[in-house]
Amino acid sequence: MKLTRSELEIMNVLWKAGRPLSRAEILELSEDKTWKDNSIHILLNGMLNKEAIHGDGFVRSGKVWGRLYAPSISLGEYYLENIFLPLGESFYPILFAAMLEDKNISPETLEAIRVILNKHLERMQ
Repeated sequence: MKLTRSELEIMNVLWKAGRPLSRAEILELSEDKTWKDNSIHILLNGMLNKEAIHGDGFVRSGKVWGRLYAPSISLGEYYLENIFLPLGESFYPILFAAMLEDKNISPETLEAIRVILNKHLERMQ
């Protein structure tokens, strides 16, 4: 599934929130958006059709009920499917090495990566 820049901006709001959001909350939490508020209905419907998001209940806002939206795919799954997998497995070590060479990477992040790698290596044995 490929998302437009505007759709990806909405997905980032949903991923960051970590909970289902109403249309009004998405508008409120969207910083530096490249789309107009009036187009959110069209964007959300397109994302529903692509199955990037799904309805996750309703919330009352004044006298009306609004739908809650949640991502159907995680941030990691989206980027893996759309950026990393198309490159091919031979690029993984190059990308990983480039990420680790980032001078701003913290020791805590490196430790988290080490733990993840060790878990995957143990499962492979």
